Amino acid sequence: MNLYLFHIILTNKRYGGYYMDLELYETLTLVAPGTPLRTGLDNILNARRGALIVIGNKKEVLDISQGGFYINCEYTPSNLYELGKMDGAIILSSDLKRILYANVSLHPCQHIPSKETGTRHKTAEQVAKQTGALVIAISERRHIITLYKSNFKYVLKDINEIINKTSQAVKTLEKYKDILDKSIDDLTSLELKDDVTLYQVAYAIQRMEMVWRMVNEINFYIAELGIEGRLFNLQVMDSVKGFYHERESLFRDYINKEKMDYLEFLKNIDKLKLEELLDLEHIAKLLGYEGVDSLDLKVSSRGYRILSKIPNIPNSVLENIISTFGSLKNIMESSNKELESIDGVGKVRAARILEGLKELQESYNKNR
Repeated sequence: MNLYLFHIILTNKRYGGYYMDLELYETLTLVAPGTPLRTGLDNILNARRGALIVIGNKKEVLDISQGGFYINCEYTPSNLYELGKMDGAIILSSDLKRILYANVSLHPCQHIPSKETGTRHKTAEQVAKQTGALVIAISERRHIITLYKSNFKYVLKDINEIINKTSQAVKTLEKYKDILDKSIDDLTSLELKDDVTLYQVAYAIQRMEMVWRMVNEINFYIAELGIEGRLFNLQVMDSVKGFYHERESLFRDYINKEKMDYLEFLKNIDKLKLEELLDLEHIAKLLGYEGVDSLDLKVSSRGYRILSKIPNIPNSVLENIISTFGSLKNIMESSNKELESIDGVGKVRAARILEGLKELQESYNKNR
C-alpha cells in the first residue's frame, strides 16, 4: 500500500470520511489480480463452474455450517479449484493460508433480507450479513464473481474495463491537478502580500477536493487491478506528491477556530455532495464564515502552508511560531530578535525562516 493511500485510509477511518470505504478497499486487495486467491477464483470461473467461498472460520460461521468435511490443507489455487468441483461451500482461514472445510452446507437465518434470487447468491448475502465474514459467490451462468461482506455487495469488473476507466480517470486527475496548481500559486502570491479574500481560499479548497475525490476513485480501481495497476499507481503518486500535507495546511490556515476545529472541518468537507462542493459560499460556511458577501471578506493565512515550504522546521516549532504571531503577515513583519525568542527557534533558525520568506516573496513577485 503506498504511503499517500495510507494517509487517505487512516484519515477516513478515524474521522468518518465516506470517500474511501476502508472495508471495501481491503476486500478488493484480497482478490486483486496476481493474488493467490484471485488465481483460484479465476480458475473456477474460467472452467465455467460455480462456487461459494467463505473467508474465516469464526464461531458465527461454524454455527451455521452443517455437513461437509474438515480438510485443513494448504491453500493453493489448484486445491481451491479441485474442491470447487463439489456443490457445498468452502471455508478458508482468515489469513488465506489454509483450506479448512469443503462441501459445507450453510444455513443462515432466512429472515435476513436479500435481493438475490439464485440460491447460491442469496445464501452468500445472508451469511455475510449474519456473520460479517467475506463471502465470495461465483456464478457459472453469468460468469461473474460477487463479493459480499456485512451489508455491501460488489461485483468484480472485467480487467480491461477497469483499465479503461482508470486511464480516463488519470487523465482527468492530471487536468484537475493543473487547475489546482494554478489556484494554489495565485493564493500563495496573495498570501505573501496579505491580500487574500475568502473567495480565493474557497476556490483553492474546491479544486483541492476535486483532486482528492478523483484520487480516491482511482485508488479503488488500482486496488481492483492488483498487479495490473502498478503503473497507474506510480502515476498517481507522482501527481499528488506532497498533496496530503498541502491540503491539511490549507485547511489549518483558514478555519475559523472560534466556530470549529480542524477535525470537524475535515469530517464535514468529506461529506459534501458534489453540488455543495461546487458552491463556494457553502465551502466558506464550512470554514466558519457566513453572511452577506462573505466571499469578499479579507482573511489572513496563519502561515502553516507557507512556513512548511521552508526546510527543517519541526512541527512543534511551527506551532509555537504560529500560536505566538497568529498570522503569516505578523511572522513576515517580525524581527530576528522576536522570532529567535520563541521556544525551539533560536538565532540560526530565525534568520533562515525570515530569509526563506523573503526569497519566496521575491520569487513570486518576479513571476507575476
